[in-house]
Amino acid sequence: MSRNGKKKKTAGDYLLTLVLIIAIGVFCFAGYNLYHIYTEYKKGTDEYNRIAQMAVTEREPEVPEEAVEEEQQEEGIKAPIEIDFDSLRAVNEDVIGWIYVEAMPDINYPVVKGKDNEEYLHATYEKNYNFAGTIFIDYENAADFSDCNTIVYGHNMKNGSMFGHLKNFIEKPEETYGKSRYIWILTPERNLRYDIMSAYTTGVNSETYTLFKGPGEEFLDWMGNMIERSEIETVIEEPVVQDKVITLSTCTGNSATRFVVQGKLSGVETVRKD
Repeated sequence: MSRNGKKKKTAGDYLLTLVLIIAIGVFCFAGYNLYHIYTEYKKGTDEYNRIAQMAVTEREPEVPEEAVEEEQQEEGIKAPIEIDFDSLRAVNEDVIGWIYVEAMPDINYPVVKGKDNEEYLHATYEKNYNFAGTIFIDYENAADFSDCNTIVYGHNMKNGSMFGHLKNFIEKPEETYGKSRYIWILTPERNLRYDIMSAYTTGVNSETYTLFKGPGEEFLDWMGNMIERSEIETVIEEPVVQDKVITLSTCTGNSATRFVVQGKLSGVETVRKD
């Protein structure tokens, strides 16, 4: 005891205080990072919600077949939504289409094509920096989705946005594929409907990402291989050399792998121009 009755602080007391200060600092830093992540997610989600409200109109559901007039029957397939591409182009001229997954209506986004595969990796449709980025096709693909294999990239966001729910095709197949097997790509000229043919995890450099110069036996063999890789059972017509495939690709949390869902073109709706 000192003369005034106060206990002298030991080295252990100073160490404990230092540890406490460091712990508080780490807690505050972690809290800041969580808040930053939350605000980034919210900014991205809010932006895409605004874009969807501006550009997307739901169509009336199909009437029973017996009540469909002959003229309507000849039209064949009908996309569940309509897209205002004039409004989209006013915001970003790089837009080439819109993706809509029937089993996961939250996957409802504009699709762009950049000058490379980095431009939209962390840039939103309005070209704001955000980790969510934009859904985009491979820069080597044709913008009209006419290639044998068109690759579409999207982030696997933790809040489920972008392609964050895509893996539910294998984790919850009855609630996803069992609900609907259709992926829609809507363009200014045509609405393209794809039947899901496979869903699986693959390596970043696997043959899944093969781009073909044109149809041929190599492409036909590739399609058969992709269907065999599927981790879910799909019902799909026998592949033919004239088929067109869309490959949706997202990250898995492992830098060496990606999760993909592939669809085969099964129908085309021509968009009528006024």
